[in-house]
Formats: sequence, C-alpha cells, structure tokens
Amino acid sequence: MKIHWKTLLACILLPVATGAVAGGLTRGSMETFRNLNQPPLSPPGWLFPVVWTILYVLMGLASYLAITSDAPQEQITAALKIYGLQLAVNFFWSLLFFNLGRYCLAFFWLLLLWVLISINLAQFRAVTPKAAWLLVPYLGWVSFAGYLNLSICLLN
Repeated sequence: MKIHWKTLLACILLPVATGAVAGGLTRGSMETFRNLNQPPLSPPGWLFPVVWTILYVLMGLASYLAITSDAPQEQITAALKIYGLQLAVNFFWSLLFFNLGRYCLAFFWLLLLWVLISINLAQFRAVTPKAAWLLVPYLGWVSFAGYLNLSICLLN
C-alpha cells in the first residue's frame, strides 16, 4: 500500500488543529475545572491534552484509511460527512463545558457526540475495518468523559 504523505498529513492535521483551536479557546479553564467537585476516577488535568492529542491523531489516521480505501466513493463520502460532523460537535463541547460552564447541557451534547462517533465507526467499518478500530479508543474515552461530565453536572 502506497502512502500518500500529503493526504496523510492533511488528515492528521485537521483533527489535531481542531483540538488545538478548542484548547486555545478554553485556555485557563483547567483552573476552574480543578475547583469543581470532582467524581471518583477523575484523572489529573495534565492527562486530558495528552489523551486528546493521541485520539486526534488516531481520528486523522482513520479518515486517511477511509479516504484511500477502495470502497465505493459514495460510502467514503457519507462516512467523511459524519466524521466532519462529529469533529464539529466535539469542538463545540469544549466551549459549552469549559467556557460557558453549562455542564448539564454539555452532557447532552456529549451524548450526541457519542451517537455520531458510533455512526462514524459503523460507516468506517463498512469502508475499511482498520479505520473503525482506530475510533474505538475515541468512543471509549468519550464514554468515560460522559461519566465525568454527568458527575460534574450533578455535583456542581
């Protein structure tokens, strides 16, 4: 399999840049986050950017595998539309939670994100199973984030 380096780089840069912009817009919010009543199993603040960077790279790799697959173009296009939508929903969750402090609304927004990731995973699986597997950690982390988000909603 020939690697299309420019496409691969673009695919990885899109989610990483999206996360970086969201991180920039929510900069300083970890201080507020630390002062919230935290549920059990809350990870340290430094872990969030590390995990999200890894997840964004995996998303980019998944989209690259989908784009370069031999699947029918209409299948690829449908999967990439949901991919873009879930990435946008992901971006706005950060603003709802951190900037606006709307913890309960952010939880329901996160449920929407979870559904979109699940749909995207199923669509990527139809295009190329390897791409779907790369989204599994993302779905797992968003599930854990749902626990944290709902707990913070209820505790604060």
